[in-house]
Amino acid sequence: MVETLIAKLGLFVISVISAMGYLGVMLLMAIESACIPLPSEVIMPFSGYLVYTGQFNLWIVALMGAIGCNVGSAVAYEVGYFGGRRLVERYGSYILLTQTELDWADRFFARFGDLTVLISRMLPVVRTFIALPAGIARMPRFRFHLYTFVGSFPWCLGLAYLGMKAGEHWNYLGKYFHEFDKVIGAVIVIGIIWFVWSHWRHRLRVAR
Repeated sequence: MVETLIAKLGLFVISVISAMGYLGVMLLMAIESACIPLPSEVIMPFSGYLVYTGQFNLWIVALMGAIGCNVGSAVAYEVGYFGGRRLVERYGSYILLTQTELDWADRFFARFGDLTVLISRMLPVVRTFIALPAGIARMPRFRFHLYTFVGSFPWCLGLAYLGMKAGEHWNYLGKYFHEFDKVIGAVIVIGIIWFVWSHWRHRLRVAR
């Protein structure tokens, strides 16, 4: 069951980016930033691999990823802004968002203010849901989108760069993975495992 879901997720990411190019990168990152668990740790490295093949430009990939983060975050922000904490608490479990994580975000906002968005955008797991509490806190929209972009760009750039560098060593990896599809599959599996592990590790940490 898990292997089937992983395969379908990987196929979805690859097919969207392959079919839509840069717009596919933006769309997938928008989905992730709208609090739908589609890990950027898979999206951006695969995009970086396409940089290695010459199909993409590294800086444009990072730019489109950051723009996608803003688009998706706008949806989550408005949900928090108009729906308030009660709505998020009621339906947050459907996107793996817990009461503990909302409380953590509230404390973070109380300590760092609007900079919470900038900092969180460069952190795994937290970055996917921070737009909701930002909306609940009624953070000014212009500042929210500015901080979202500034924080998301280095995240997207870093992951894409890792994918590009991995592509440069594809031939070496090929000694251990005899088929190209297996290499792609291995990268996707590792990315998803890391995403799930990071999410649950974060939950355990904030619950203490």
